[in-house]
Amino acid sequence: MVRRVLATAVAVAVAGVSAVGCDSGQQPAGAKSGRQPAESRSGRPDATAKAAPYTRLADLPERLGNDGTTIMVGDEAAPLTVHLYEDPRCPVCKRFETTGGAPELREATIRREAKTQYTLASFLDDRLGGAGSRRAVNALRAALDKGKFAEYHDVLYAHQPAESVDGFTDAYLLKLAGRVPGLRGPDFDAAVKTMKYRTFVTNSEDAYERAGRPREPEGPGTPTAEINDVRIPARYNGLLFDGTVFDGLLKKIREDPGSWRAVSP
Repeated sequence: MVRRVLATAVAVAVAGVSAVGCDSGQQPAGAKSGRQPAESRSGRPDATAKAAPYTRLADLPERLGNDGTTIMVGDEAAPLTVHLYEDPRCPVCKRFETTGGAPELREATIRREAKTQYTLASFLDDRLGGAGSRRAVNALRAALDKGKFAEYHDVLYAHQPAESVDGFTDAYLLKLAGRVPGLRGPDFDAAVKTMKYRTFVTNSEDAYERAGRPREPEGPGTPTAEINDVRIPARYNGLLFDGTVFDGLLKKIREDPGSWRAVSP
């Protein structure tokens, strides 16, 4: 049962971890090479063999989904799909991405046990002033064109400015892009400076808001995670910030996916 799996995970979580998010009032397409089939002893592809894990984050395939807003990273045949809703300016997202469950999710994606999807929001600009979220989402979409989304995404969260500063300027985004080998270049730099993907930014925010309806018309909150199309409810969001607990939850669902789909929380 979904509730039983969630309750077990929460029971193991560190005491005092609460449900937080950037809208809660609390603070805490390019493509790379796709799935490569394993080879048999004859050297020919073996359709029945399990594909070898990727070597590193930079090797993960990534593409824009058919809906035009979902960014998809990892092996499309992976048994788990984790869909994340994030705002680049959200400090709680940074907590998830740097010290929470995201590092474990990245490793599972590299092992081909999961694939990760992203819907990028930018609502914090309207709430706090500025345009840092929109600029960062635009730059992330430009990085996808270069097959560097996953790497750049990690760099942005690792060096996220204070939420109130609106520090994701064009200059800062380009400076951080310099930390990703092969990302900087005339096309990428121009896309950042001209907001080439402003339509994507708007559509992505709209997709985020639609994901919260009817109960949360302004969006489900960030970060929010869905695993195999089942959303982790806000009251259990604390498990996102404990890497061991989140990794254990992913393993439980992988071992018994039917129970996770059986009952929505």
